[in-house]
Amino acid sequence: MKVIVNIQLKNGVLDPQGKAVHHALSSLKFNEVNDVRIGKQIILDIAESDKAKAHERVTIMCDELLANTVIEDYTIEFPTC
Repeated sequence: MKVIVNIQLKNGVLDPQGKAVHHALSSLKFNEVNDVRIGKQIILDIAESDKAKAHERVTIMCDELLANTVIEDYTIEFPTC
């Protein structure tokens, strides 16, 4: 089963990489961009057919390793394709 984990900094946590990208976009005249936040995406292929069990296991993975839950939030998605 394929599982997608999206990880992003929590609101209020400074994002220097996002600020640098925002500044670069502004200097390239992409002035319609109001803000940039940089995150990461992890795609897992796990050996589990039960969606509830997969969600539970991936949540544990995120809490223990994949995300720094002090400063990051994450979402778990199950693509249909």
